[in-house]
Amino acid sequence: MSKAGMKYGAPVQSFIDTSFFQELSRLKLDVLKLESKGLPLFCTLEKSFTSKSSKSVPLFLNEQSFREESLGIAGGVPFKGFIYNYNVFEDFKTLDKKKFIDTIAEEKFVDGKSDINDSVGFYIISFADLKKYRFYYWVCVPCFQKQSLAIELLNEEPLISATPYQSWFEENTDQWVLIINAADQLVHYTKEEAKTCRALVIRDTSRLDRIPSAIAKNFLTIFNHDNPQKCELDVYFIRPDNSSFALKLSLSLAGQDDHLQVSGWERNTQNKLGPRAIDLSSLIDPLKIADQSVDLNLKLMKWRIAPQIDLQKIKETKVLLLGAGTLGCYVSRALMAWGVRKITFVDNSTVSYSNPVRQPLFEFSDVGKPKAQAAAAALKKVFPLMNVEGVELSVPMIGHPITSDEIERSDYDRLCNLFDQHDVVFLLMDSRETRWLPTVLGKFKNKVVINAALGFDSYLVMRHGSYFDEPSSRLGCYFCHDVFAPKDSLTDRTLDEMCTVTRPGVALMAASQAVELLVSMLQPKDPQDSTRNILGDIPHQIRGFLNNFSTLKLETPAYAHCSACCPEVIGSCKEFGWDFVQAALNDHTYIEQISGLAQVQQDAERATQEWDQDDEEFSDELYDMD
Repeated sequence: MSKAGMKYGAPVQSFIDTSFFQELSRLKLDVLKLESKGLPLFCTLEKSFTSKSSKSVPLFLNEQSFREESLGIAGGVPFKGFIYNYNVFEDFKTLDKKKFIDTIAEEKFVDGKSDINDSVGFYIISFADLKKYRFYYWVCVPCFQKQSLAIELLNEEPLISATPYQSWFEENTDQWVLIINAADQLVHYTKEEAKTCRALVIRDTSRLDRIPSAIAKNFLTIFNHDNPQKCELDVYFIRPDNSSFALKLSLSLAGQDDHLQVSGWERNTQNKLGPRAIDLSSLIDPLKIADQSVDLNLKLMKWRIAPQIDLQKIKETKVLLLGAGTLGCYVSRALMAWGVRKITFVDNSTVSYSNPVRQPLFEFSDVGKPKAQAAAAALKKVFPLMNVEGVELSVPMIGHPITSDEIERSDYDRLCNLFDQHDVVFLLMDSRETRWLPTVLGKFKNKVVINAALGFDSYLVMRHGSYFDEPSSRLGCYFCHDVFAPKDSLTDRTLDEMCTVTRPGVALMAASQAVELLVSMLQPKDPQDSTRNILGDIPHQIRGFLNNFSTLKLETPAYAHCSACCPEVIGSCKEFGWDFVQAALNDHTYIEQISGLAQVQQDAERATQEWDQDDEEFSDELYDMD
């Protein structure tokens, strides 16, 4: 009987959806990081051929392919694999591809000797350029045959009906091979059954006419290992359509070379052996790319520098910015860079001609627009998925008598609602009296309050202490150093007193320190030291001075008679609400009475008078001595 060499078709044809690479990007950033170990993949080969132009069964991969539950969907054939994603493009390029597939083939041969169905699988090597959204990959399905084994075609056999075998494979979707034993029964492949095999039945993934898939070599090699005495074998190649066929093959050993001859790398679109590349930047919704890309640098922190940093907590923090001026603009950009997605601006002024050069969210075309809304719109332009809002609102100011009870009551109620809707409040306004009411509200609503204030060549950044801490450990607020309640400081001021006259770089320094202070506060604290965490110190106050370029870290306790955070003021605000605020707006001395500052002032005055009197008596004594 004449013999002829066997021809084989490609085992599968890969089709990789863009969602696969998006999920790979997420896993690389969040899970794998610097690891390049194999990541399991799971897919289902379709039982029926969907494309007549395809030369083999399609291997479809998408975002679900990383989840094991996707195996066997809709009764398809489970097919498992691995992806190895390299950290450096050069490693991907210089990888010894032959050694890679040879090593895997040896492993699959060993697995196949235990269970012939485990001798098949697919593997992907890849490199993901996450900044440019370009992906390089190469798929292989290792197909092996012993060097000493000759598989030759003896004859093409007629196949009366493929239906019984198709039905068997339908019921046993995880099986690639079955045996027809001496009693003409269809049985699972085992080493024992192989010794009495009448015919071998293989699930075929090729679509070429009477040319089987190359993975048939895996099964025939293992069969020869299990039954080396079988020199001639009837093999049925079963497909889901009417193109199944049968061949009589010769299996002969020539020598003792047990090394495997391996193939299986997929050809690229030019029909050459080489990797493929895909540029997703032009295929995916730009907003989806932006959503992942804006967090890229943050997530890279977790790879090596700060693996324990809690980025999700930062992202979920809702921030209220009181003031959309110079500080508000810089603070918002720094917050956005840290991944904060919810920001609300509050301001009552409009963009002036002098603003755009100092306040980076505004342009010349914004002049005359409400600052809060213009700032919100600018952030949306930078990153359209930001949840940002601009609220035009005047914060009621202590010591500024009410001119319209209805309007200011409405502003107060809206401000209270905004506090309830946010986790963190930044005080970034121009005057001290504007900061008083937000300080009070932040205390009794237990919000994180960050205060930033500017001088000509100095700045202050501080976090307000929590009202609910133990009194002995409670930190002070912005007003804890004052012995007078804040009052109207805006009336009858010259132009240089009404405008923020400061060295331009001071605002950037204060804004960045304020945001970094917040981020440090949001991280888990050291159990042994509440002033430190994984990012370092959590100072109470930071005072910077540009005249000598120095920075001081200070800590001051809460003042028992503070006009903004003492128990009497907080209690009155809780109990009386707007009535309390109304009284404070009309007369700042009302707060001095409640807080005890009036008594402190009287005691200080009395002490001063007594001191002056002592000085006079001492002077008289000296005069008498003369």
